[in-house]
Amino acid sequence: MTISAKTNTVENAPQAIDASTLKGWEDHHDDLMIIDVRSGAEFDSLHIRGSYHVPLAMLSEHTEEFAAKMGTRVVLVCQSGNRAEQARKRLDSIGLASASVLSGGVPAYAAAGGDVVRGRRTWALERQVRMTAGSLVLASIVAGKFVSPKLRLVAGGIGAGLTFSAATNSCALGNALSRMPWNKSSNEPTAQQALQSLGTRE
Repeated sequence: MTISAKTNTVENAPQAIDASTLKGWEDHHDDLMIIDVRSGAEFDSLHIRGSYHVPLAMLSEHTEEFAAKMGTRVVLVCQSGNRAEQARKRLDSIGLASASVLSGGVPAYAAAGGDVVRGRRTWALERQVRMTAGSLVLASIVAGKFVSPKLRLVAGGIGAGLTFSAATNSCALGNALSRMPWNKSSNEPTAQQALQSLGTRE
């Protein structure tokens, strides 16, 4: 099932834009809607002023509902662009082809002098994934030497998972970490609240 076509879609919307393009769109397009798909803690740490917080897992679970609420000029943002690209493909699969991804994510926008809101600093999800995967590999190698050689298989499993993650541009470990308590925000929206906030722009 696909969403009904919007009457005023942006023709030939680019799949990716840079920070300077987004700043220009903010100055000249009232229909612009910026959707941040990062975790609550990442959003609280640094986000683009006026952006809407819709975590990737929530968007993936309620894609059609969110797509129906989105405007005609949508920019998806995350920390680097990877999760935003996953969100773009998900929206594209149900008929919303006018969304663009911000290359370099929120940090690139901040570095370009964009208007951002800063809060308590926290580790980006990508950094947490690297730390977790690296720690598991290191621990399994050490345990394989001193406890049981079979434990080295854990390192192989992590390597296979990272290879699959790169090939599919997805990350099961990142999805799992995004649900951890330290990545949640006290004011993180429910799906209903996020949908209502998007509806105020219709």
